[in-house]
Amino acid sequence: MTALTVRRGPEFTRILGLGVARGENAVPNEDLIAPIDSSDEWIRKMTGIVTRVRADKDTSVIDLSERAARDAIAQAGIEPSEIDAVILSTISFPHITPGGAPVLADRLGATPAAAYDISAACAGYCYGVGQADALVRSGAARNVLVVGAEKLSDFVDPADRSISYLLGDAAGAVVIGGSDTAGIGPTVWGSDGGGAELIRQTDSWLDIRDNRDLPFPTLRQEGPSVFKWASFKMAPVALQAIEAAGVTPDDIDVFIPHQANIRIIDQMVKQIGLPEHVTVAKDIVDSGNTSAASIPLATERVLRDGDAKSGDLALQIGFGAGLVYAAQVVVLP
Repeated sequence: MTALTVRRGPEFTRILGLGVARGENAVPNEDLIAPIDSSDEWIRKMTGIVTRVRADKDTSVIDLSERAARDAIAQAGIEPSEIDAVILSTISFPHITPGGAPVLADRLGATPAAAYDISAACAGYCYGVGQADALVRSGAARNVLVVGAEKLSDFVDPADRSISYLLGDAAGAVVIGGSDTAGIGPTVWGSDGGGAELIRQTDSWLDIRDNRDLPFPTLRQEGPSVFKWASFKMAPVALQAIEAAGVTPDDIDVFIPHQANIRIIDQMVKQIGLPEHVTVAKDIVDSGNTSAASIPLATERVLRDGDAKSGDLALQIGFGAGLVYAAQVVVLP
C-alpha cells in the first residue's frame, strides 16, 4: 500500500497582529432606557455598561470586519495574499449563504484563501483562535486571519429588557502564524446544548415563513440563568486552560474574558483565584457586549491604555449562546 504524504507545520504558533473596529456611534444608557422602563443607574449597577458602540445603518458586519482585518494584517507585517485561511466568527451576517468569510477574503485581496464562518456566538473568537492554531501547526496554512465581528444592533428589540440594551457593534481581528516559541496554549472548549434556550433567536426563519404576522426575529436571553452559568461554570474551564498551558494563575498577567457583564467578570476573577497583580479587561464599560468581537476589542484596549504589554501572558475565555465556551492562554502581540 502506498503511504500518503502528510503535511507538518511549525511546532508553535503566536498572534502576529491585532486590529479592531468599533461602531461609529457611542450610545449612552439614557438613549435606551425609555422603551425598557429602566434607568442609567440600573443598567450601570446590573451590567457595568455606561455606553455601547453601535454602527451606522449603512455599515455592515463585513465593513467592520474589513477595517479590523486590514489593521491586523498590517501589524503582522504581511500582505493579504499571504493569508491562507480566513475564519469569520459571527452570528449577525444577514445571509444563510454565502458565508461572510469568502466575501471578506475577496475584499482584502486574500483570494484564494480558504474561508468559512463560525457560528459560536460569544465564544466564536476563541473557537477561531483554536482552529487557526491547529491549521498552522498541521501545515494546512501558514497564516490564518481570525475575525470576530457582530452588528447586533440589527437584531435587537428596543423594548426587550433581557439583552437588547447590552449589545454593541464591532469587529476584532488577529493574524496567527508560526513561531519559534509557544504563543498560544491548548484550547479548552465545549458545549451544553441543554441550555440552548437560554440565549436564542425569538423565532426560526421557517416560523416566519409560515406565519407572516410574526415580527422580524430578535435576540432574547434568560438573564439569571445565564449569569449563574457563566459566573460559576466558566471558572473551571479557565483553570483547565491555565493548567493545559503549563502555567499557574500567578503566571497570568492579564485576564480577558468575554465582555458580557461586569458582575460576571468580577465573580469569575474570584472563582479562578487570580492574584491582585492581574489586569482584568473591562472594555464592556464603554463598548458594551459585542459578542464574538469582545475579546479582541478588550485586548486592544488594555494594550492601548498601557495596562498590558507585548509578551504578557493573557488568559482569554469566551462563552455564550449554544451554550458554548472556549478558553486559551496566549502571549499578547
